[in-house]
Amino acid sequence: MKVLLSIGHGYSAQALAQLLLPEGWQIIATTRDAAQARTLEKTGVEALVWPGADLPFGRATHLLTSVAPDASGDPVLNALGTRIAEAAPHLDWVGYLSTVGVYGDHGGGWVDEDTPLTPATRRGAMRVSAEQAWQAIPGLRLHIFRLAGIYGPGRGPFEKVREGSARRILKPGQVFSRIHVEDIAQVLAASIAQPNPGRIYNVCDDDPAPPEDVLSHAAALLGLPEPPGVPFDEADLSPMARSFYAENKRVRNDRIKRELGVTLRYPDYRAGLAALLQAG
Repeated sequence: MKVLLSIGHGYSAQALAQLLLPEGWQIIATTRDAAQARTLEKTGVEALVWPGADLPFGRATHLLTSVAPDASGDPVLNALGTRIAEAAPHLDWVGYLSTVGVYGDHGGGWVDEDTPLTPATRRGAMRVSAEQAWQAIPGLRLHIFRLAGIYGPGRGPFEKVREGSARRILKPGQVFSRIHVEDIAQVLAASIAQPNPGRIYNVCDDDPAPPEDVLSHAAALLGLPEPPGVPFDEADLSPMARSFYAENKRVRNDRIKRELGVTLRYPDYRAGLAALLQAG
């Protein structure tokens, strides 16, 4: 029996579970909320509220952590680092979901997994520290996945475009890399099927693009007017939203294709948005 212990079983991990459950996997998922645990149980996973529950590392053959670091470090390692180190010999695969924010700003230039890490934000710096902390565990069969901006069912631009609240933030030369959640899931599943401990993978699509182009295309698909444009310097953005624009880079994804044999279902935002709209 293959058993995945998924700590912080959120959007991406749930998409992976949808692939693994039909193959006979057992998924033990953690969440912070009892109501969410009951919802997760309905999807076929065994849900535990953590912190609080005693996590069954002895049953797990695989481990996935989706929990973001905070000012005190990686919450999972802070609470469970000793137990994870003890479990390392019998864990066949460990996955850590990180972010392309670890690369920082490259003025729109390309980065790959070998690019030096120069985070431009505090969040990015915390991710670098968390990656290093996981890498420091002896004998852990660790795989790091640096995710681009995630979209998918329930997470797309259509609702704001329909409401008329969407705004195209105009910052010349700015691009972002993206990834559909179903493609994250297939990358993780491909890595589980062919582990390569120590490997790092960028998880993004083929087409880094300006954010305003995505909104314009979403509006066109809906047959609605293009959302109004607002210069970046005049935009009313939260500090977190504004911080995303501090980093401008194009992320290469060759490794997931070459080493894991992944063919992206949604190689660009146009394919992804069309599928989301068709699915309703």
